[in-house]
Amino acid sequence: MRVIFSCGVLDVFMESGVEFDGMMTVSAGACFGCNFKSRQIGRAVRFNMQYAGDKRYCSWRSFFKTGNLFNKEFAYHTIPEKLDLFDFDAFRKNPVEFYIAATNIESGKAEFKKFDECDERCLEFMRASAAMPIVQQIVDFDGRKYLDGGIADSIPLKAFEDMGFDRNLVILTQPKNFVKEKNPLLPLIRLKYHKYPNLIKTVENRHKVYNEETKYVFDQAKSGSCFVICPDSPLGISRAEKNPDELKRIYEMGRRIALLKLPEIRKFFSI
Repeated sequence: MRVIFSCGVLDVFMESGVEFDGMMTVSAGACFGCNFKSRQIGRAVRFNMQYAGDKRYCSWRSFFKTGNLFNKEFAYHTIPEKLDLFDFDAFRKNPVEFYIAATNIESGKAEFKKFDECDERCLEFMRASAAMPIVQQIVDFDGRKYLDGGIADSIPLKAFEDMGFDRNLVILTQPKNFVKEKNPLLPLIRLKYHKYPNLIKTVENRHKVYNEETKYVFDQAKSGSCFVICPDSPLGISRAEKNPDELKRIYEMGRRIALLKLPEIRKFFSI
C-alpha cells in the first residue's frame, strides 16, 4: 500500500500531460501502475480506499481460505471487471511499453516481461510480481514459479537502462536516507521455501542489493541520466494498510511532491 504514494505522482503526470516511452513496474507498482497506461486518473487510490478494509480484498480470512492475503479472484477480477472497471481497451491502445518484474524462485533471479494488453496472462504475471512471500501463494506462469519481483530486484533501473531506456524517472516509496535491514522473517522463509535454495539466498542478500540499487539510483541522478521522486520522510503505513484516511494522506503526499517537482521534470525531459 506504500505505492499509493506513487499513484499520487502518476495522477499528477496524467493531469499534466507528462508521458513516457516505457514503464518498468514491480510488485504493487505493477498492480496500481497499470492505471497510468490505461489513463485512469484517480482509480488506484479510489478502489483501494473503498476496498482496502474489505475482507474479500485483503484479510486473514482470505489467507486461511485461499493461501493469499490479497484475494486472487476479488482483487484481480471482481474489482477490475465489475466494481471499478479497468479500461482494458485504453491500456491496449496506449503505446507506452509496460514491463513487469517478478522473481523466479527456482533461479532466484528477476525476470522482466512486456505486456501490450492487460489480458489474463498479464494479470497473472502482475499477481506473481506482487506475491509477497509467506502470505501469498507461489504463482505458476509458463511452467515457472514466481513470487514478488521486489525480492530479486526492487528498483530495476539498471535492467531498464540495459533495455535501452537511457533517460529515466524513478519513483521510490522510501525517503532518500532509508537503509533496508535484513529480513526478520528469514527463519520462516528458510523453512517454508527450503526446496528453493536460490530463492533463500536471494532473500538473504536482498537488503544488500536494495541498498546498492538505491545508491545507484541517486548516483545516476547526480550524473544527470535519472530523475528521482521520493517522500521526504517515512510514509508511516503498513504494507496492507486498511485505513482510507491514511491512504488518502499518502496519495496527497505523492501529489504534492509531484506538483512541486513538475517544472524540473519538464525541463529534465524537455517537455
